[in-house]
Amino acid sequence: IRLRAIGRIELLPKYVRARLDRCVDRLSKNDGLLLTLALSYGGRSEIVDAVRAAADSVRRGETSATALDEVSFRRFLYAPDLPDPDLLIRTSGEMRVSNFLLWQIAYTEIHITDTLWPDFRKGDLFAAIAEYQTRERRFGRVSERTTDR
Repeated sequence: IRLRAIGRIELLPKYVRARLDRCVDRLSKNDGLLLTLALSYGGRSEIVDAVRAAADSVRRGETSATALDEVSFRRFLYAPDLPDPDLLIRTSGEMRVSNFLLWQIAYTEIHITDTLWPDFRKGDLFAAIAEYQTRERRFGRVSERTTDR
C-alpha cells in the first residue's frame, strides 16, 4: 500500500508533518493499493486552493482562463488522479456531506446509516454496497427507465 495525504498539509504541526513525510516516503515504492488520507482538509478549502492555483497558472501564461472547464480544472485539485467516488457512506445518520470532497461528489451516490463510525463493521459495508447496486447511476442525465404516467 502506498500512502498519500491531501489537504493543507503545511498547517500540520512540524513533528506530525515529518512523521507523515517519512511514512509516505517509506511506502512510496509499493505498487498495490493507494491510501489517501484527508488531513487538515476541507472541500471548500480545496476548491479555493484550486481556484488560486488555476489563477496562478493563467497569470504565468501556462493556460488561458477561457480554456478552463470542468475537466481541465480538475488538475488543480489536491489529488487530480483520484477518481470521483461512486459511493459515499455517511455514518451516524447525519444528513450532510460535511465539507468532504465537494467537487468530486457531484454525482456520487450517498448511503446513510444510523451506525456510528466506531461501530461500523463489514456487514454494514456489505449492506451499503448491496443497496448501491440497486441504484441507477445517471450522472445528471434523465432516467433511462421507462415510466407509465
